[in-house]
Amino acid sequence: MGPEPGDTVEVQTSKEAIVGILMPQKGNSVVLKLETGYNMGIETKKVKSIKILKKGKKLGQIKAAKVTQKKSLPKISFIATGGTIGTHVDYLTGGVFMCRSPEEILATTPELGDIINIKTLSPFTVASEDMSVENWQELAKLVAKELNSGADGVILTHGTDYLHYTASALTFMLPDLCKPVALVGAQRSPDRGSFDGTQNLLCAAHYCKSDIAEVAVVMHGSTDDKYCFANRGVKCRKMHTSRRDAFRPINELPLARIFPDGKMEILNKSYAKRTNAKVKPDTKFEKKIAIVKSYIGSDPAIIDWYIKNGYRGLVIEASALGHVPTGESGTKVKDFDKRMSWIPYIKKAVDKGVVVVASTTCLYGRIHPFVYRNLRLAHESGMIYGEELPSDMLPETTYIKLGWVLGHTKDQQKAKEMMLTNYHNEISERSISKSFLY
Repeated sequence: MGPEPGDTVEVQTSKEAIVGILMPQKGNSVVLKLETGYNMGIETKKVKSIKILKKGKKLGQIKAAKVTQKKSLPKISFIATGGTIGTHVDYLTGGVFMCRSPEEILATTPELGDIINIKTLSPFTVASEDMSVENWQELAKLVAKELNSGADGVILTHGTDYLHYTASALTFMLPDLCKPVALVGAQRSPDRGSFDGTQNLLCAAHYCKSDIAEVAVVMHGSTDDKYCFANRGVKCRKMHTSRRDAFRPINELPLARIFPDGKMEILNKSYAKRTNAKVKPDTKFEKKIAIVKSYIGSDPAIIDWYIKNGYRGLVIEASALGHVPTGESGTKVKDFDKRMSWIPYIKKAVDKGVVVVASTTCLYGRIHPFVYRNLRLAHESGMIYGEELPSDMLPETTYIKLGWVLGHTKDQQKAKEMMLTNYHNEISERSISKSFLY
């Protein structure tokens, strides 16, 4: 058998011998991945011979862990859905590819077998940016089924980019959750020395042994390998593209600091406790919703497009306390193009039955409808802020909550009441100063 992609080979030309990993052939070139990580193309006509030095593993041929059952340990269902934590080097592109099975992911962390009794499942494999509402609904039903069948907790592996969306969705779709559910990802792929998935999985396993009955994101709490944070799913966000401690709590403290050896420090005592109740998934969700961002020069006529296309709910990601352009402030308002005021468009949407909710691009802090005149104008147009308990929900959490609310009612006033109801601590009862940039 001749050389195949993935084999380590020596390519002999008339001038030199070049060693590298053979990549799939492109056109009239032999492509090698060198030890430096760079690719080199060699014209086929210049190649005198190719010698196989070492056979390589084909795509998907990764060592899988043999899952051993230890009945004395807590029973945890391990659901793999994709993401960097389930990747390996793809010789087709030189990048990483999502094709690890749950057993292959577990091979990166064999210590889990000494902590929990693992049952593996994989309903689908998808990058988080391709996750859909239907995927959320399927996961919510699967999590409920596993917990109702005797699992003591659930670990769900997921891509990190949109992980916080899924964490919020599962929180609302599992309203009477009685056991821990940990969402886990990795910022670095398993082939790298800085792979963070092993510690994240270990800490997630310890979280699932706790009495915290919440959907939580369990990821690195610092750039080193000291501990992870368990952050409430509706109060957590990815705040950096690549840092291992990218997931931070927003407007509250983490639920817990968890160490790989199992030590756990409770940082936030406001959490639901583990019970033996049954979980009833509630997966109704309205998909005709959107997040609309306001900014300098933003054209509010985009709202008309959403009205025309039958959208039932809009989250306006406004500035600071909830401002949108109005043209009603300052001393030179005559210079403001009145067509750029968002007020008439918001009012039109509300009059058409669309539920319009404010959120802030600042992420940290609350919105408030009464501090400035422009805020009062936006509030009077029908945009929801929250009067008695001004909202500090993240835009993404607001979006998920709005979809869940509109999946349960077509009544605009009822939807407003539900948006202002604090179901899962998504709205902080009080502001904690030290939670900022925690």
